[in-house]
Order: sequence, then structure tokens, then C-alpha cells
Amino acid sequence: MTDYDVVVVGAGPGGSIAAKTAAEKGLDVLLIEKRQEIGVPVRCAEGVSKEDLEKFVKPDKRWIAAEIEKAWIFSPDETKIELSAEKAGNEVGYVLERKIFDRHLARLASKAGAEVRVKTSAVGLKRENGIVRLKIRSLGREEEVTTKIVIGADGIESKVGKWSGIDTTLKLSEIESCVQYLMTNIEFESDVTYFWVGKKFAPGGYIWLFPKGEDAANVGIGVMPSIAEKKAKEYLDEFVRKKFPEGEIVEVVVGGVPINGGLKSAVADNVMLVGDAARFADPITGGGIINAMKSGYYAGITAYEAVVEEDYSAKFLKKYDERWKNDFGKKLERNKKIQEKLLKMDDETFNKIAKSLEGMKIEEFSVKRLVLEVFKKYPKLFWDVKDLIF
Repeated sequence: MTDYDVVVVGAGPGGSIAAKTAAEKGLDVLLIEKRQEIGVPVRCAEGVSKEDLEKFVKPDKRWIAAEIEKAWIFSPDETKIELSAEKAGNEVGYVLERKIFDRHLARLASKAGAEVRVKTSAVGLKRENGIVRLKIRSLGREEEVTTKIVIGADGIESKVGKWSGIDTTLKLSEIESCVQYLMTNIEFESDVTYFWVGKKFAPGGYIWLFPKGEDAANVGIGVMPSIAEKKAKEYLDEFVRKKFPEGEIVEVVVGGVPINGGLKSAVADNVMLVGDAARFADPITGGGIINAMKSGYYAGITAYEAVVEEDYSAKFLKKYDERWKNDFGKKLERNKKIQEKLLKMDDETFNKIAKSLEGMKIEEFSVKRLVLEVFKKYPKLFWDVKDLIF
């Protein structure tokens, strides 16, 4: 006998969807979150596509800060490319209030039957006779719980992955260093997301502006430390001084994003990893909310099947690997290879491409069309990955 069928470590979107899914299937589930408040601190730009989000949860105005209609991409010389929200990718559609959204998902998990504990950390894991003994610390007191399966949703610094023997190592070239300001007293269109690309702005990444209503916006940056000459904050501060000299910073968030294109395998005996713990952030955009939720759902389904079959081995849990790879795994692999090619492009090339696309009708343009135009102008650069792109 075990205390739980499943323990989920981390109550972000991936963890809460995993707990909700497993609990809805009738499993005994414990969802733990090390912080005293779920959803705090916010570690992303908070953008998601409408279509993908609505597969998991009904939109609620309480946790939607803005509804996006367009995305504007600016080259280093600030030539503008315009896309519709539907064609701009997984991070454009809604801008969330993650502090409210994450708690909403955790409440859905609780409503489904999961036990939710905050200010509770996992501090040790060991396998014994086919089950897991998980040591947790809650409100300063340590205890041990037993479970058949642990789902690690504990982010880029995942301890669950390390304890279970899953190789989660990241090279310096596989991490984006990110800084984000919540800003007021700046001018922007409230239904548009903004992206500034090129080494001038953010080597290996980009600068973004995601509206949070009419009078505030997330303004952030991601850079690749392996090629950046300055810290992410220095690039962002320089941009903000020039672009929004009267702006006020009311909140600061920092963190890292894994961009290695996902793990080869996100399972071990009794263990599955979801979201950033499994390196599921998109290598080009850095966005990870939707992939986290998808992986949480697949982990919850696989956990249920494992309990029914009484098989918690890595071999059985490979079903989870098959599910996420068949959904978004190929896109992660493709985007990682495209990202590596884009890193070789200089700012003048970005400017030329942007000028050739400037003025194209919004309904005719998409991210795929953008990549096609780049390929047509610079076939040598992308020739060896053309089969992944098209």
C-alpha cells in the first residue's frame, strides 16, 4: 500500500493539469508547491494561443489580462512585419494573469479530487520495492510519503529529474537568460504583441512587449549568455531608456528558460517530467505554457494506465514519451535546428528580409511564410534542414 498513487511536484500549469487529469481518473493524487502562493513569482511573458488554451480550460476574464489580435515583429532597423494572432504561434492570443490563472488550475485539480499543499518542498527521493519514498518538507516539518508515481513539474532546476537519474543537463548554449519588467506609463496598442529581433536588441533571443490591459505591459528580454556581450538586464535597460524614457517599472522578474528542444526521454522508473523540467519550452520563442499543459495531460493519462496495469517501470512509462513526441516533440526538434541556423544570421540580413516582407497583407502572412521567405533568399543557410521546415 502507498499513501498516494501519484505525487506531483510543482503547481505550475503543467503540474496542475497533471494532477487534475490523474484525479479525474480516480487516482489518489497529492500536488505540492514549494512556494506559499501558487503562481508567484511569475516567470514568463504570460502569452498563449487561444485555440490551444481552450482545449484545456474555459477562458475567464478574471485571468485574461489582454486579448491579442496582431503581432508586430521589428527588425534591427525597426522595419515592421505584421502577423495575425492566429498565425503568430503558441504565445500569441491571450495574455494571462498568471498569478490568478495558476491558482485557478490548482483549484481545478483540487476540485477533481487532488490534495493540494503549498509551502511544501520535495527534498529527497528513493525507490524501494517498486514504489517511491518521497521526503517532503512542509512548514518546516519533514515527513516521508510513499507513492507509485512522481510527476516532476519543478521547472528548469528540476530536482526530481536529477534524483531519478534523468539527464537534464543543459549546456550554456541551451539556456536563455531572461529579465522582464512590468511597466506603466508607456505607449502601446493594447491588442498587439511586439517583438524586436536581432543581435542589436538581444543576441540569441529577442525583446518582447505583451500588454496587460490598457495601462501596463510586460516588457522583457531573453538572450543567450554564450554569445551575449552583456547581461540580459543591461540590454533591456538600454532598450527601455530609448524606447520608453517615461516608463515606470513596477515589478521585476528574472529566470532561465531551457531551449535545447526537449529531453530524449522524460521518464525513469516511477517518474515522469513535464514542462520546463523536461525542457519543453520552444527553442525559438522560449514559450512553454501550452507545452507544459499538454505534457501534464499526457503524464496524468499515462499515470492512470500505469496504476491500472500495476506497472511503473520506465519501459511502461515510455508511453508518455510517445505521446508528447507525437504531439509537439517534432516541432521542438525542428525549431531547435532552425534556431541554430538563425543564430548565424547577422542584423543586416534580418533587415533585408524584413524589408522584402514589409507591407504584406496580414491575412497572407504566417511564421511558416516568414521561414519560407528566409529560405528562398538564403538557401545555403537552411538547405540541410529544409525537410524539417517544409
